[in-house]
This record gives sequence, structure tokens and C-alpha cells, in this order.
Amino acid sequence: MAKSTRARARMPAASKPTRTSVRAGRDPAGPSIPAAEFAARRRRVLESLKGAVGVVFAGDADPHLELAYRPHAHFEYLSGVTDEPGALILFDPSHPQASKRITLLLRPLNPEVEKWDGFRHELGSALRARTGFETVVRTTMLSRLLLEAARRTKRLACLMPLSAHTAPVSQDLELFRRSAERIPGCAIEDRTQMIALMRAAKSPAEVACIRRAGEITAAGFDAVLRAMRPGQNEFDVQRIIEQAYRDHGARSTAYRTIAGGGFNATVLHYHANDQALADGECIVIDSAARWNGYAADVTRTYPVNGRFSNRQREVYEVVLESQRAAIKACRPGRSLLEIDAVARSVISKAGFGDFFIHGIGHHLGLETHDVSPDAALAAGAVVTIEPGIYIPAERLGVRIEDDVLVTPKGPTVLTPDIIKDPDEIERAMRSAR
Repeated sequence: MAKSTRARARMPAASKPTRTSVRAGRDPAGPSIPAAEFAARRRRVLESLKGAVGVVFAGDADPHLELAYRPHAHFEYLSGVTDEPGALILFDPSHPQASKRITLLLRPLNPEVEKWDGFRHELGSALRARTGFETVVRTTMLSRLLLEAARRTKRLACLMPLSAHTAPVSQDLELFRRSAERIPGCAIEDRTQMIALMRAAKSPAEVACIRRAGEITAAGFDAVLRAMRPGQNEFDVQRIIEQAYRDHGARSTAYRTIAGGGFNATVLHYHANDQALADGECIVIDSAARWNGYAADVTRTYPVNGRFSNRQREVYEVVLESQRAAIKACRPGRSLLEIDAVARSVISKAGFGDFFIHGIGHHLGLETHDVSPDAALAAGAVVTIEPGIYIPAERLGVRIEDDVLVTPKGPTVLTPDIIKDPDEIERAMRSAR
């Protein structure tokens, strides 16, 4: 890819391509979020603002084009638009014209840049239909629209996540501070939990996407079970599992694959994946696919040679018992801290309390570590349950992780097809040899 210079060849106007959809990377051949659901989410935010003005930003792309662009998850959750860096949504509940109470703002067209990065749609009915927004304008209109809205309401509500004092101020708070300085009596409100609470309770369509990501992930783990042998490199495992994701329709992984054997299995976020797998040791594989924006998150621990030693099985069964107890505790109204205590009790009673060094899990959704509101689990929440025991002195690490849907009738495991019973693992690996 050219980086330092740009070619000057001109493209004939008649052959100018256009993007077929602003929802880039969405696969119509499987579960996805319907346009009506995105619209309903936006209406819910508009109503919850109770007259205050709010802005949600998509964020910018990597200027070096080394990383794939993904918008901020709040923006993606409310719009489904995934290929418009610099875009934003303006919520203006008190606007006298109903169609202009929710406005999508996109950066102006730039034909010179778009010859490199992809041609974009002009404003018009086709773009409104593709985005699902009644009103679409350019970001050059923001100053005027925000001034009119703030002067009318005198209330500005922060929707984007707040930042620690060591990080830059959140984009909407920075914008609102400048606006409030120029409008007497204008107040800034903290509504940052609003979208977080919405995102924490998944819709049936979101659950279907996560479930599909889990099914693709299962294909990857199955491929590893059939192909792994002592003497392979950790990277061979990463290559096998990620190729299976692609073969089954995933466009990307949900996060960087962890494939750590022996001592490396005790390193929580090990990513080198460059060591040989030794006979008699275990490997921790933490890897998952993404489907239509939604992530799975799965970890399994396998014996490299297909047989757990007595000690490995002892530790493994404690972790598995802990995970099963924690999954059973996943109910509406419980907190992750309470569920963590259930899992930790099992591991501590078995004498391994000092070797469980992380929390039990996290919310899962558009982000692998999805937004976590300051609230107990709601029905519809999807969380990971991932207890582990790590004993560096024994070159032994064991972690087992599944994705769990919280429902009023009890927990539902969304990744049930990835075997974890130690006898089943041994049988599967033995049958492949």
C-alpha cells in the first residue's frame, strides 16, 4: 500500500464507484440488527433526554490506515453506520420540527481523498434510506445546530463515557464546555449511564449475533482439537483457529488470540504465540470470532498431547466446578461481584485461592469488554464467566470461559458446543490421532 505519495491518475466520471452500503462489514446471510431496531434505540435516547441536547460521536479513523476502522460502540449501537469516520448524531428533543430532533452529521465529501479511501454518497434520499435517518447533513452544520439547540433548551447532556483525569476530556464534554461559555445559564448534565444501561440488556437480535459468533468460534476450537500436536508452535494454533473463523464466515476475530502453552498459560494476556508446544503440558487458548459487530469470548484449556496428567486434571476440575457454580448464579439482580464470590469460594476451598488472580468476567457485546453500567445485571445481559488458576512454578495455567445470557428463567450458555468436560476433550483429541 502506498503511504508516502499518492498517484495522480484521474478516474473517468462515468466509472466512478460508490459504496453500496454505509453498514460496511455486515453480512446479510446471517443474524443482524434490523434498521427498525436502530431507529427504536435512537427514539429511546431522545425520550430519555427529557429535553436536553446530546451528541454521540463516531470517532476518527487511523490516519495511517494500519488499523481497521470501527466507530465508537455507542455510535454503532445507535446507527449501524460503520464506515463514516468523524460522523456524529445530534439529539435535539425540543426542536419544533419532529424530523430534525435526531440528525446524522457526516463529514463533507472530499473527492481527492476519496480516490484513495473510497467514494462516498452525496446527501439525498438514497443516503437517508441507507442510514435510516430522516435528516442527514454535513458536520459543517454542527456549530449552527448546536447553538440553536443550546440557546433554546439551556441543557446539554453528556452521553459519551467520562474520562479519568489522566486522559483527554470526553469529546462531548469538551464541546459542551465551549458552548456553555457562550450561552448564559446553560447547564451541563451527566447522562453517561443512559446508553450504557441500554447496551447492557441485549435484544433478541443482538443475542442472535453473539450466538452466531459463538458458533463460528466453536468451529475454530474444534479445528484445534483435531489438529494440535506436541512440537507445533503456538502460532500454528492461532493460525488454525483463525482460519476456521474465516472459513465459517467471520470477517475478523473479536480480539487478539491468546495461545499460551506451559508457563505461557499462566500469563493472562500472553500474545507472543511463538513458542513450541511441549509434550505433557497444557495450552490455554483464549480466542473468538466477531459476527456483524458482536463478539464472542471463549477460553479453553487443552492437554497438548491429548491426555491430562493427574495434577492437570485436579486443577482443571476445580476450575470447571467453579465455572459451573458461577454460571448457575447468573440471574437478574445479581452483580458480577456476587458471582465472582461464588466462583472464588469454590477455588479457595480447594486450596487455590491465591492462584485466581482476576475477576470472574465482564459484559459482552459490540465490545469484547463491553460497557458495564453501575447497576446489577438486567435480564438480557450477556456476560463472560471465566475462572482460572495459574501456577507459574508448575508451568500450569487453566482457564475456562463461556458466554452467558442472563434471563428471568435462569442462565443460558451461548457457547455450549465448545466441549469442556475433560473426558470429552480427551476422547475428541484421541479420535483425531
